[in-house]
Amino acid sequence: MSCTAVEVIKKLLLMGVMATINQEIDFDTAALVASEFGVNAEELPPEVDPTLIPEIVDDPSTLKPRPPVVTVMGHVDHGKTSLLDVIRKAHVTSTEAGGITQHIGAYQVICNDKKIVFLDTPGHEAFTAMRARGAQVTDIAILVVAADDGVMPQTVEAINHAKAAGVPIIVAINKIDKPGANPMRVKQELMEHELVTREFGGNTTMVEVSAKKNIGINDLLEEILFEAEVQELKANPNREARGVIIEAKLDRGRGVVATVLVQSGTLRIGDSIVAGTTYGKVRAMMNERGDNVKKATPSVPVEVLGLNDVPEAGDILAALDEKLAKSIAEHRIERKRNELIKSKKVSLDDLFNQIQAGSLKDLNIVIKADVQGSVEALSSSLLALNKNDEVRVNIVHSGVGAVNESDVMLASSSNALILAFNVRPDNNARKSAVTENIDIRTYRVIYDALDDVRAAMSGLLAPKFKEVVQGRVEIRKVMKFSKALVAGSYVLEGKIFNNSKIRILRDNVEVFDGEIDSLRRFKDEVKEVAAGYECGISIVDYRDFREGDIIEAYKMQEIETSIEDVNKE
Repeated sequence: MSCTAVEVIKKLLLMGVMATINQEIDFDTAALVASEFGVNAEELPPEVDPTLIPEIVDDPSTLKPRPPVVTVMGHVDHGKTSLLDVIRKAHVTSTEAGGITQHIGAYQVICNDKKIVFLDTPGHEAFTAMRARGAQVTDIAILVVAADDGVMPQTVEAINHAKAAGVPIIVAINKIDKPGANPMRVKQELMEHELVTREFGGNTTMVEVSAKKNIGINDLLEEILFEAEVQELKANPNREARGVIIEAKLDRGRGVVATVLVQSGTLRIGDSIVAGTTYGKVRAMMNERGDNVKKATPSVPVEVLGLNDVPEAGDILAALDEKLAKSIAEHRIERKRNELIKSKKVSLDDLFNQIQAGSLKDLNIVIKADVQGSVEALSSSLLALNKNDEVRVNIVHSGVGAVNESDVMLASSSNALILAFNVRPDNNARKSAVTENIDIRTYRVIYDALDDVRAAMSGLLAPKFKEVVQGRVEIRKVMKFSKALVAGSYVLEGKIFNNSKIRILRDNVEVFDGEIDSLRRFKDEVKEVAAGYECGISIVDYRDFREGDIIEAYKMQEIETSIEDVNKE
């Protein structure tokens, strides 16, 4: 307008608006000021959000049939994974802790020359968020109910997820071969939740199956294909790919590995992709059998390598121009950084005392786990504890991989404690945690983590023991003898004792926790081996150690309890 800032501010003051040279004003005020100077102002259209992925509208003529995506849901131990085992002739439960699926998997099977994609969602009650996400990317939900157990709380939860996502439900009444099985009782209980079987005049398909005896499996698959035909599932394969991150993890040898379910378009090797705050190029793709593939069409699940960081499960993946993909990811990172909440250091042991003293209103937590699904599950379960009026749980950061030094620094600056699920702190992180006085809690069972936090918030946590790390040992050669398998090892730091408890870490993920059977220097049994020396270790009831594994020696030290503490109890 060829006016100085002083003139504009003077005009604003005359209009009763107190403004400085760096202050933003709304369009109406700006237009009024401009008119005072004889200038007409026009409002510019709103800027396009730089974090949004451009949408593509498909022409109906370009759509082609695609396989149905099926989610298997239900209560824990009702036989979901066993049912999938029968369908895809594989065994997942043997590698899962306690026989419970703790990660999401995607599998493609062929029935009557037609493909069906299955999502195996965990039955553990803490994985509500994972099951919810599974229902949102699926076309059909299989609700597995045990004929001898009936409708349970998580069964109702699964029904609600499927209904919220608008997904048709097929009920698989499993374990009909068991002596106490009563399928009719299951059907009657499901009626209370508005699932009425067709034989009672409803519109819900219910199939009686037995995963153990392989009964009714073909009937179930045929019902899935029939439901898919009714839905007329279609997608355009001839366009840039769009999909969903089902699972993601950090692999030591391969880098970031993301399980992707392609929803539309075709994902090819060499495509530039963005998913959440991560971006990269597709370097390789593997199907559920581990075979390399060059492209993935709609409804095909693949493992993708090439992202620069671990995306969050549930993130939308899009194939875009390389510059645009990087730009979107960087804008998202900037936004996330600005939203990151950073709030005196806290441990679970003294949490209740701080609450009582009124010095703590927010319990800040940093979560690290072995895979993204576990991160999300633990986060949502901890946030569900916010019913406590005294203190509110706040997740300041969550991620995949070992607890590193930057996690400890973040915990220090934001007065947070660190919960590690199936992972361990690395060497630098442990030293920093001692220096910064940060509480790092490690867990293998998600219930233990929730129980500890809940007990601390209620003032019920009474620690009697604490873990003291004695030393770290690297396995450099595995030696087989007629009577034993011996780990030829080198003590990296500290000491290892013949009565130490030990855990074996592979890529900072705990694979075994147990005891030493024998500790030797050359041929002699010894009580301890110090840093810088080699030794031979045999372990009680464990033979699967490998070269490169780290043995962490530790002991449980009893915490001294004062007279005042005893009186309080």
